[in-house]
Order: sequence, then structure tokens, then C-alpha cells
Amino acid sequence: MLTETGTAPSDALPMWRMSLPGRPLTGLTLLVVEDSRLASEAVRLLCLRSGARIRRADCRRSAARHLQTYRPAVVIVDLGLPDGDGAELIRHMTQAEPRVPVVLGMSGDPDMRKAAMDAGADGFLAKPVESLALFQQTILQALPPEAQGIGPRLLPDEVIKPDSSGLRDDLIHIADILANARDTNAIDYIARFLAGVARSSHDQPLESAASALARDHLAGHAVAADLARISGLVQDRLQTVTEM
Repeated sequence: MLTETGTAPSDALPMWRMSLPGRPLTGLTLLVVEDSRLASEAVRLLCLRSGARIRRADCRRSAARHLQTYRPAVVIVDLGLPDGDGAELIRHMTQAEPRVPVVLGMSGDPDMRKAAMDAGADGFLAKPVESLALFQQTILQALPPEAQGIGPRLLPDEVIKPDSSGLRDDLIHIADILANARDTNAIDYIARFLAGVARSSHDQPLESAASALARDHLAGHAVAADLARISGLVQDRLQTVTEM
């Protein structure tokens, strides 16, 4: 259940603190629903630079537990979650009463913007989420008018670069999934997860391999060669990251 009773939507939004122009999200609590540690760490660093507090859920089930207990002002939902479609979670939240003030979709596939917006999202972030200015502007523009600052604001030019620990955790996670992949759902998840990780880490060969897996699987072609190629790439990346 994604609803709370006795809480007005504005209760999640603090008085806007224009005295902190360098941290324009000060006072906001953000929940990121994302299974990638690399992407989650990027959002954590962006929140840290912006003044926002952050909580993380790695699946829809965990997000539901958070929303039963906490009242975030902003929820960012990855579209490809391990236990279901992120767009469905967005739809639940935007139709719930009271509504979360700001719900954003996020994906490594820019074509998923339409699915997020059709589900009721207030905006969309394409991975890799690295630009501090874009992150802040996307949230500020989605806030209700009464919560937005007045007048021009200097946009930061900072780019966030998470360390390699998140990438290592993601590679270990997908290596485990690859070792135990037995059905269609696992293959779909591997392709989506790896595509996001590859874009976030600017790894074009890995992104191409993930795209080939998704394409061949959708066409009904054999995917054993795709999975073997991906497994080799993942092991190579793991060795490189471990040696860093």
C-alpha cells in the first residue's frame, strides 16, 4: 500500500530556503528507487551537493515499505526494477492520496521517458545522472509553484563522478544473475540492468553487448552467444575494477 492518511501533500515540502543558494534542495527528503549501486551513489552525491536528504530502496517492495513510514518530497524511480515495472510504481504513487509532491522517472534508455511521463511522472532523468545543474533544475521545475524559489539562480557546472565501488558491486550482482539465469525474466533484467550500468560508466562495448542481448531476445533468437560475450565482458571489468 502506497498511501498515508492524515497528511497533506504540502507537509512533505519545507519552507524554501533562499538563504542557501548553493544548496537549493536543502530541507527536501528524496527517495531513490534504484537497484544499481553506481546510479544510487551518483544520486547520493548529487543530493549531498544540493542539500537534500536521501533514502534508497532497491526494489518496488522496499519502496512500498519506505512510503508507509516516511514522507519524501521527491521520489526518483528507475524504470527497470528487479521485481516489476518502475512505471507501475510511478502510476501508483501519482494516483495515491496524498500524492508525493514530485515523482521522477529515471532510466539508461532515453526512450523510456514516454513510459515514465505516461505513468504520471513529473519529469525524467536519463542515466548517467552526472550534471549537478540538470539534477537540481529537474527537481526545482517539478516542485509546486509555491515551493519554488523566485528569481534567477546561478547554475553549477559541477559533474559528479562516483568512485569505482558502486560499479564493482553492480558487476558482482550481475555476474551472480548471469550464473543463475534460467528464464525469460532473468534475461530481460540482465539486458536492462547492464545497459544502465554501461551508460553510467561510459562503457560502450558493454552497452552494445547489452543492446544485442535485448534485441536478439526480443526477436526470439538464441541468446547463448550474447550471454557468453556479456559474461566475459563482466569478468574483464570486474578484474579491472578490483585492481584499481
